[in-house]
Amino acid sequence: MVVGTLKVVFHITENRSLKGKRKIVRSMVDKVKARYNVAIAEVGSNDKWQKIELGITAVGNDRRHIDSSLNHVLAFLDSLYLAQIVNSEIEIFNI
Repeated sequence: MVVGTLKVVFHITENRSLKGKRKIVRSMVDKVKARYNVAIAEVGSNDKWQKIELGITAVGNDRRHIDSSLNHVLAFLDSLYLAQIVNSEIEIFNI
C-alpha cells in the first residue's frame, strides 16, 4: 500500500476576517473533492485569517500514480487563484 500526503500553505492578501478565510477554504475543499479522489482538510492555522494550511492524502498501490495525483491537485489549487501558495510538501510512504 502506498500513502501520499501533501501539505500546502497559502497566504491570503485581500482577506480581513476569519469568515472570509472560511469561505475560501470551503471553496478550495469542495472543488478538490469534486474533481479528485483524495481526502482534504484544513490542518493548521485555524485562527489566523491570512494563512491557510491544507492537508491532502491519497492511497493506492502505485507510487507514480499517487505522486501524479498529488501534483495534479497542487497544480489545480494554484490555478484557482484564490490564495498564493507559500509552501508545499509531498511525502510518499510505502506501508
